[in-house]
Amino acid sequence: MSKKRMQRETLDVRRLARRAFLQQASYGLGGLALWHLLGLETSSAAGEANGTAHLGQGVLGAPHFPPSARRVIYLHMYGAVSHVDSFDYCQELERMHGQQIPPSVMGEGRVSTMVKGQTRFPLVRNLRPFAQHGECGAWVSEFFPYVAGIVDDLCFVKSMHTDQVNHNPAAQFFQSGFQLAGRPSIGAWLHYGLGTDNNNLPAYIVMNTMGPGMGQNIDSGIYGSGFLPSHFQGVQFMNGAEPVHHVGIPAGLSSADQGEDIEAIISLARAQQDISNDPEITSRIRTYEMAYRMQSSVPEVTDISREPSSVLDMYGPDVMRPGFARNCLLARRLVERDVKFVQLFHNGWDAHFEIELSHPEMARTVDQPVAALVKDLKQRGLLEDTLVIFGSEFGRTPFSQGDINNPASYGRDHHPYAFTYWLAGGGVNAGYTHGASDDFGYNIVQDPVHVHDFNATLLRLLGIDHERLTFRFQGRDYRLTDVHGHMVEDILA
Repeated sequence: MSKKRMQRETLDVRRLARRAFLQQASYGLGGLALWHLLGLETSSAAGEANGTAHLGQGVLGAPHFPPSARRVIYLHMYGAVSHVDSFDYCQELERMHGQQIPPSVMGEGRVSTMVKGQTRFPLVRNLRPFAQHGECGAWVSEFFPYVAGIVDDLCFVKSMHTDQVNHNPAAQFFQSGFQLAGRPSIGAWLHYGLGTDNNNLPAYIVMNTMGPGMGQNIDSGIYGSGFLPSHFQGVQFMNGAEPVHHVGIPAGLSSADQGEDIEAIISLARAQQDISNDPEITSRIRTYEMAYRMQSSVPEVTDISREPSSVLDMYGPDVMRPGFARNCLLARRLVERDVKFVQLFHNGWDAHFEIELSHPEMARTVDQPVAALVKDLKQRGLLEDTLVIFGSEFGRTPFSQGDINNPASYGRDHHPYAFTYWLAGGGVNAGYTHGASDDFGYNIVQDPVHVHDFNATLLRLLGIDHERLTFRFQGRDYRLTDVHGHMVEDILA
């Protein structure tokens, strides 16, 4: 065998060995890399070239404008809250309960397949009485008594609309600006653009819960990194005693032993990177690095035992067990430690049937915790630079799906043409209502806000020009708002 051939085969064996070692090492936190302790930092110029940027620094280096929000808590009610049973009071629904929705109102708009064969569309009254609250006089359903107490801190947007009529595409559209998986989510864009303010916790954390209503599958692509490097994706915290699996140092392994493992993995990873020039190796190292630091940071941030009883009581009785109330408190603890984007998905709002049974229970699970979250942030001085968002992928129809005379069978269908979001803190116009739907909650009659407009405004609150945060992929520059979006000035304080 020639010397040249022997060298080539030896190199191939080394490549396979490195690859196998890295793959095996990725399965446990016992073999995680602590990059910055070993002095393996990437230059800013190189980071901008491959879309990774400095640890702790985003590709933008600094925001385009002075930001009013530094952090975001996004409360996505998955399945769709009925806007006409929560924050959009429509007197005509009471007056015309049981009557056919006027054809001039319904028009030729697209409906979901759930009501394709339905010939009558009788209007349904608001499920609970509404009343005005606060100095701003905002209308709120009896479903949300705790939120009614904080309306002067909220900015309601009652003219949201979207292009999508089914759950997953609509949720994808809100979170990534596109109806199909494969684009970066909002949190990934923010991590990419602005970096992180806490190197011991992920910049983007996701928590999912299931309420007592009808649930839908949540595609992890909704909080994925799309075509951005994979370390920008959302890190999911699980419900239960161990939010991150295997977060502790493995039994029988000392810190010194783990340090040796780290050094070996780093050395192999750098060698593999020299050969393959694969940017995902850099992403994997960053993931290892973060996971190593999370061994101490995650147990601390998820331990609520030292929270004062007054705070625990504010979030309600459900806070002491895994679920949405506890996740709201964890969201406050995370942004308190400068986690940039915290996403809470609360599933179970789909209400094609038995809406009179499901919506009251779903509202009960979220009303007190979300109000407590806003109050808690405010009393700690965090609300002024933390943006809280509450909304769904669309609304629900003011007319009935199914037999209106049978409470066990009827519900409300998906409704993309007019629905409500609210925001708090982070530089929004508190005590203000933007836009309006018609007398039936069906169409927008004032100041429409499209998904792209909403996301452009969200980025502006964080100091970002939505047209200038881009990533080149497959020959063109992409952005969260695609080629659309206009900032809604009136939402800003």
